Amino acid sequence: MDTINEFFANFTEKKELIKLLLPLLKALIFFVAGHYLAKLIAKSVRMLMKRKNSAELLTNFIAQMTYAVAFSIALVAGLEILGLNISSILAVLGAMGLAIGLALKDSLSNFAAGIIISVLGPFRAGDFVEVAGLSGTVTDVTLFSTILTTTDNKLVTIPNNSIISDPITNYTAKPTRRVDITIGVSYNDDLRLVREILTDILESHPLILKDPAASVLLMDLADSSVNFACRPWVDKENYWGVRDDLLVSIKTKLEEAGCSIPYPQQDLNLYKVSSVGDASEAA
Repeated sequence: MDTINEFFANFTEKKELIKLLLPLLKALIFFVAGHYLAKLIAKSVRMLMKRKNSAELLTNFIAQMTYAVAFSIALVAGLEILGLNISSILAVLGAMGLAIGLALKDSLSNFAAGIIISVLGPFRAGDFVEVAGLSGTVTDVTLFSTILTTTDNKLVTIPNNSIISDPITNYTAKPTRRVDITIGVSYNDDLRLVREILTDILESHPLILKDPAASVLLMDLADSSVNFACRPWVDKENYWGVRDDLLVSIKTKLEEAGCSIPYPQQDLNLYKVSSVGDASEAA
């Protein structure tokens, strides 16, 4: 009889223990299942955005936010199973979020700017840009900053908020670029000959594009020179090489044809002035 009573007593204790552990087990299942389900949803979103050729930064951010939202739902459901007061927890989290937001307002401003850069896509990694008064090749774009490598191989980190508040110039966004060169010649030179020489140089260069066609225009009758504008189009990767070739060729060809390229000059006239003493003696 004692054995039977002991069995039922232990059975009651085990039943209470199971009743206590069951919600915890259910909540744990929600957490684990929610984690894997959220990862699966985030992965699907990432693949979908990559198919649409979305920016990598935007793709990563949307995928991370999707995971956070999906897992938060599972987390809230698990906490409700445990019998916790969700409203109180959300109120505490909201107050903490407000305090953190006020403390990190500059960082959040950079974060918001990073989202704007991701959505608008004014540049990507590998582009040569001028932003916030600095120029260089974009090495990396994060949600808080943009990293440039300058032409002298310096690594510069620029807060995203500084970038969107100023004009952004992307030199390599388009496949072609126009080389603008202004050449001044003397008023005594034959302008038709100068135009022919400049046109021949542009037409004979192998890296200058035929479409759109290059142009040679008389731009200004300046104070000391007649200025021509040479405007050929090139592939963006050939810009600096073509510009260097043209400057050398133009100067050489014009000098060979007897034309001159004026440069600023000043005439200094010296006058001999008699001293005050000499002037009085002469009087």
